[in-house]
Amino acid sequence: MHLTQKDKAVAERTDPTSSGFSRRTFIANASALSAASLLGVSRPLAAEPPPEVKKIRLVHTTAICLSPQYIAEELLRLEGFSTIEYVDTPVAKGLTLVEAGRADMTMGAAPDVVAALDAGRGVVPLAGIHAGCYELFVNGRIAAIKDLKGRSVVITTEDSTERLFVSSIVAYVGVNPRDIQWITTSSAADAMQRFSEGKADAFLAFAPQPQELRAKKVGRVVLNTTHDRPWSQYFCCMFNARHEFVERYPVATRRALRAILKAADLCAREPERAARFLVAKGYEPRYDLALEVLKDLPYRRWRDADPEDTLRFHALRLHEVGIIQSSPQKLLAQRADWRFLNELRRELKT
Repeated sequence: MHLTQKDKAVAERTDPTSSGFSRRTFIANASALSAASLLGVSRPLAAEPPPEVKKIRLVHTTAICLSPQYIAEELLRLEGFSTIEYVDTPVAKGLTLVEAGRADMTMGAAPDVVAALDAGRGVVPLAGIHAGCYELFVNGRIAAIKDLKGRSVVITTEDSTERLFVSSIVAYVGVNPRDIQWITTSSAADAMQRFSEGKADAFLAFAPQPQELRAKKVGRVVLNTTHDRPWSQYFCCMFNARHEFVERYPVATRRALRAILKAADLCAREPERAARFLVAKGYEPRYDLALEVLKDLPYRRWRDADPEDTLRFHALRLHEVGIIQSSPQKLLAQRADWRFLNELRRELKT
């Protein structure tokens, strides 16, 4: 977010040596306040200690459904973080960056979280954010999910979000994922292209891919996880942190989660404002498409749905077909940490 001429003029009049208040700090704060003004948010009350660390690293992908993560950038500055970095990655690899210590926090698909917990990786789920995101597109004569048995589904990698999510989906209707022909590709764009060319029977699309496929009149939808039960009852995207970050910086964790939850509320309450912000910051150039996604997804779901129910649902499905080894009971007894969410639900209940 660029400073206004007024902000620049005030910054230039500020003495960099006065009271230890540097010109760089002033400009950063003024920039944050200008962006916060665009979003219509205010600085939180200073009743709690500042974050133990001033730098935080999140993940950036092409998925618009992760909008709260991007909108939270300026809210994080108001929470006391002076350096907010976004690490670019393919959509399916966000949690991998957290596991590897290259990022501190990210939103990620629930089946990915289940797989990470089963593998004992250093990921801590902190909250569910919203349902939806994914739509299962098909070609040919496929009429229902059960018809995917013996058919081809195009995905990015063997351990991708798409494979885990589709495996959970088909397991729910009694189809073993081993009975599906998985076609791997080099990228999400390549996967969608192959489906568009009729080289695969099915493709699990995430925003903005469903909107793009509909605009091109490619395929048809047999499952919309935003609206179709039981998937619509559960979180698609959950907010997760690196285990070491949560352990070392509990105040920073709480403040960061608060910024994400406030950003999710803003997406639900004022999607037009949020879409303008995404365009202004360069996260999504197409305002109409961003607005469509923001209006469709239930971003206030974090306030009342139980994220543990979501993990249990997918854990049961993936355990039944042998993709994860841990029982749901054992998995849920591991590293999920809902204490910050419970506190913030009480604080942000209005």
